Order: sequence, then C-alpha cells, then structure tokens
Amino acid sequence: MRRHLLSAAALLGLLAAPLAAPVVAGPADTPGEHAVVTAHPEATAAGEAILADGGNAFDAAVAITAALGVAEPYGSGLGGGGFFLLHEAHSDRTLMLDARETAPAAADRDMYLDEDGEVIDGLSLDGVLAAGIPGMPAGMDHLATEYGALSLERSLAPAIRLAEEGVTVGPRYQQMAEFRHQALRDGADAAGIFLRDGGPPEAGTELVQPDLAGTLRRLAAEGRDGFYTGELAQTLVEGVREAGGIWSTEDLAGYEVVEREPVRLEWNGTEIVTAAPPSSGGVAIGQILNILSFHDLDAMEEDARIHLILEAMRRAYRDRAEYLGDPDHVDMPLQRLLSRDYAAGLRAGIHPDQATPSDSLPPVVEPENRPGTDGAAESPQTTHFSVMDAEGNRVAATLTLNYPFGSGYVVPGTGVLLNNEMDDFSAKPGEPNAYGLIGFEANAIAPQRRPLSSMSPTFVDTGDRVAILGTPGGSRIITMVLHGILGVVDGQPIDEVVEAPRWHHQYLPDRVEFETGAFDTELRGKLVQRGHRLTPQVRPFGDMQAVLWEREAGRLEAASDPRGEGEARVFGR
Repeated sequence: MRRHLLSAAALLGLLAAPLAAPVVAGPADTPGEHAVVTAHPEATAAGEAILADGGNAFDAAVAITAALGVAEPYGSGLGGGGFFLLHEAHSDRTLMLDARETAPAAADRDMYLDEDGEVIDGLSLDGVLAAGIPGMPAGMDHLATEYGALSLERSLAPAIRLAEEGVTVGPRYQQMAEFRHQALRDGADAAGIFLRDGGPPEAGTELVQPDLAGTLRRLAAEGRDGFYTGELAQTLVEGVREAGGIWSTEDLAGYEVVEREPVRLEWNGTEIVTAAPPSSGGVAIGQILNILSFHDLDAMEEDARIHLILEAMRRAYRDRAEYLGDPDHVDMPLQRLLSRDYAAGLRAGIHPDQATPSDSLPPVVEPENRPGTDGAAESPQTTHFSVMDAEGNRVAATLTLNYPFGSGYVVPGTGVLLNNEMDDFSAKPGEPNAYGLIGFEANAIAPQRRPLSSMSPTFVDTGDRVAILGTPGGSRIITMVLHGILGVVDGQPIDEVVEAPRWHHQYLPDRVEFETGAFDTELRGKLVQRGHRLTPQVRPFGDMQAVLWEREAGRLEAASDPRGEGEARVFGR
C-alpha cells in the first residue's frame, strides 16, 4: 500500500520560473515521444529499452536507477538512497518519493566524537560505521509496484545484464577510484571489484560485478523483501557487524520509503515543484526566489544582480543550518521560512552595494565555535536523471551514496557498496561535514532519523512549457538547480541551461566559488569592490541532466551536461 506522509515541507507556493526548447512531439496534451537523459550512456540505453518495451517513465526510472548503480558505482547503488520527484499524467498528481537512508537504531548523538568531544577524523566517511540503512532497493520496488506498467523483474533486466557482462571503465570512474582508493582497499570485497593492483583500473577495463548481479536477481524475484528480510538481509547485517558496524536485521526489516508532498513554489506565473525535507533544496530555493521577487532582475546591472543573488544564497544556507532536518523527527518553521513576509525581512538586511559578512548575520552557533573557512572540496559524486514519457509522466531523480564510492565498503558476497550518509548528519554542532556544510540540533544523529540532504530534483511548469532539472554536486546542488531555474525563466535553450558557468555561496565558508568562465575580469573586480571573497574553482560544478517539453510548439528536448559523460535521447513510441 502507498504510504502518504505530508512532510511539513510543502505546504506553500510563493515563487517560480519559465523555459525554452526543441524536437518533434505530439498534441498539446502529451509529448507524443519519450525523453531520457542520464549521467551514463548505459543507463540512458536501459531507460530507452524499457520505454520501447511498453514501460512508462516510472519503469524507466527503475531501470535507470539500477543501471546507474552498476555503471557509476562511485555515485549511487543498492547500498544508497535518493529522492524521486514523480508526476503521474493521468491523475495530474505530483509527489516526492523519499528513499533516503536512515540511521540505525543503535546510532547515537555522539557516535563520531572522541572522549574529549572532538570529531574523529574519517569515522563518518570510511567503513561500515559511516553507513545508514539503504533506501534504494525499497524505492525501486515501490516505483515498480505502485506506478510501473512492467514487472520489477523486467525493469531490472538491463542492469543485471550490465553487471554480468561488464561496463567499460572511463575517465570519471578512474578519477573517483583514485580519490577513494584507500577506502576501497580497506573495504572488504571492494578492492577486488573496483581496483586493480590497489589502484584504479586502466581505461577500457571491463568492470564485471557477478555478486551484484546475484543481489539484483534476488531483488527482481522477491521485491523489497529479498533485500530487507531473509538470507540476504542476514548476510548484510553479519558483514556489517563483523567489520565493526551497528546494523541489525530489525533496521533493515523496518525500513520504509515515504511519499511526501513536495515543495510547491509560484513565481511570476510559473509553478516550481521541488524537493521537500529531508532535502533542504526546496526550502532554500524558495527563500532565495522570494527574496529575488522584490526586484526586477532584468533591469539590474550584472554585478548588482549577482550580488543580490549571492546575498540571498547566503541567507538561505544560514537558515538551512539552523532549522532543517528530518520532518518525521523535527518541527520546522516551514510556513514562516517560505513566506513572503519573512523574505522581506531578509531582503531588508541586504546592503545594495556591500556584501554582508556571514559572521554579522544572527549566529547559529557562538562565534568562537564557528568552523574555519576551508570546507572540503566538492566531488562530482551522486547522480541525476530526468525522464518524460510520451504520455507526459515524468521523473526527476537524484541518487547518492554520499561521498564517491560511499563508505568504500562492500559487504562480502553481496556486491552491495555501502553509503556513508551518516556524514550528512551534524556530528557535532557547528562542525562542517565533508562539503563544508554546518549543522545543528535539527540535523543531529538519532535512531531512524534521515540526514538532511541538498539533493533537489525539480519540475518547472509555465503552463505551455515543462522542464525537468537536477544535478549532483554536494552542497552546490541547490544553487546549481537555482541557476537552472533562472535560465529556464530567461527563455534559454535547455542545452545552454545545462552548459552555463556556475557560481555559489553557502554562508560558511564565507566565499564565492565560481567556475572558469563564470565571471570576466571586470565583473570580478566589481564583486570584490562590493566585499565578496572570490575563490575560483578548477574543477567543474555538477552534472546536470535536463528535459524540456514545449507544449505549444510540440517540441521535446533533452540535454546532458558536457561536464560529464552522460547521454540524452529523444525517441518515438
């Protein structure tokens, strides 16, 4: 049965955005064609095969999710979780399927602290103690059972074949394996699967995962119970506990996905539907857009517009740190945070010509306890895909293990690479996590609690045009999706939206991070004069995958971020 839990997150509507596009579609009420775009060609092919076999967007989502876990093990997999934003065309219903990981029942507030109360370096990132209870298998089963037209067995078939026959290692895989090689060396079966002679495999190596194929076959035959109960569940728990972890069979058996009401925003006549808590994305995007709604962005000089957006980002991330967490465990003032009146107050504190030092905002933690300004660099972990089928069903899904290759630990005999989502909790008030994000009591570790996330799958609907957006990118996901929304609003073609250079501010560290090409020399100078601390980033941000349906023109288009290795396809029934 469907479980409906109204996440206090979604209540409102106070903002929005429009779009642009190209490629033949059908009548105005349906696209008439399918669009699939993912971060890996094999996953795109899996989605296309399922749609060609009579499946709908939700069946394709199952196939893509499983295939990404095989082809991009550094970004997602059975041992992880994610958020699926769904729109069911025939019922005109939109919801968020929350398949986020949960903390084990034996987890406690101070589990990553030493006897002096200091965070133990690496304990929430590497090894089994870093792993939450996975949500991905339950999420796929729920999609297939409640919304799919095909069986789970049929939708998992492409991923099973890929795991058995192998996927070719490319540059992104090599980069991520090099970055996490030590965790993989220490991760039980991980080294034998993902490394060669202790290091990344050579480009062109075929990555074959027979144990993972066996686990996928069990899931295909038995559904969620094949993973969360019975022999496999016992094997998972025993493997985790033998390595020093705290999972129990009750943790697995008790895991449930949750259908949540998404955050709905309205801005200039456009509807934006995006992720609700335990994602912080929808609330933060809503706050930023509400602040911007008091200004005519088109009439502003470029440096003044960027300054305003940066200041709105700063304030949204500050509130993220103080207020947001798991809606099933934490009371959040969401109606206030997403109200136009609250945004007016935030806007009043923005100086039109000068950056506001983050330390001058109302403190979330005493100044002497604030973390330093050197947060960990974001890695291009996590993954996103977007799908629209010919009937107008659509899915935006952002999936993750958290850090590249998650915890680095593969439970022996299962092929299941475990997440390290426990690092997304606040291990200690005010201490930054791997992405430099700080957190407090709202996101403290507690049994069965879901850690706060930045994943922000999003739909944008102007009435005659619809966009599906999302990206990986750690703490920068929220601002990248915001850039995508604003690009769609400005009428940019969807390929330009995903290609555009990006920039970001997250309150702490107090700095503006930007991609090459985002700011020219003159603009940099103007922003510095306003007091912004600019930090250029050599590595690109994110890997956006987007679909655009222009109803009036009858055109459908999909675009895969050139920063990644993905593929977009638009094709007939």
